[in-house]
Amino acid sequence: MPDKLKMIVSTSFFLLIALKLLAPGNALLIVIDNPPVEPYKRLIHAIGMVETSKDTLAYNPIEEAVGFFQIRPIRVEDYNKRTGSNYTPMDMFNYEISEKIFLYYASQIGPYDFEQIARNWNGSGACTTYYWDQVKEFL
Repeated sequence: MPDKLKMIVSTSFFLLIALKLLAPGNALLIVIDNPPVEPYKRLIHAIGMVETSKDTLAYNPIEEAVGFFQIRPIRVEDYNKRTGSNYTPMDMFNYEISEKIFLYYASQIGPYDFEQIARNWNGSGACTTYYWDQVKEFL
């Protein structure tokens, strides 16, 4: 091996060893906390505005509808049958529970059809078209 090549190999070898012996650098790891995906967030806001102006303590004695989403006893009963839960209409004053029930029914349709979710939430028939028009104003 020629002298010049020996010198390059030796120098490279010593440089590699020297780099290994150096203290590790200040490597920086950045973790970005992504917020959860909430596909129904805008719809929840809009329905809350239409139903109760987002009042979690709202009560409609005519329909016995309770809470933010104005959940009727028949809906609570249906949810309990489907899921094995044991909620009562009074539990619907708890926003977390009523949101859970709303999301259960919304997820049966999926996050991409707000109109169908809103209309099904409101009931059935022609009146749901008017309800959807109200909800759209808050989306």
